[in-house]
Amino acid sequence: MKYIIIFLFIAALGSILTGYFIESMYSQKLIGFGVSGLFLIAFPLFAYYRWKDKDIKDYMLTKENLDKMRDRQEKGKY
Repeated sequence: MKYIIIFLFIAALGSILTGYFIESMYSQKLIGFGVSGLFLIAFPLFAYYRWKDKDIKDYMLTKENLDKMRDRQEKGKY
């Protein structure tokens, strides 16, 4: 999965740069396909890859997590 994401990122970046620097009748389409591929394919795959084994409760501000943060702050002050 990691190598697929890297390949898609390089392909999208290459498409954007090719469309920007080479003047042809398809240059705007190359830029558009590169941006679309980056934000509709590469970024969602990257986000899924990074968050697939994480527990969302660890990142939510629940009463338990707030109490843990307060305990850590009190221990750090003394």
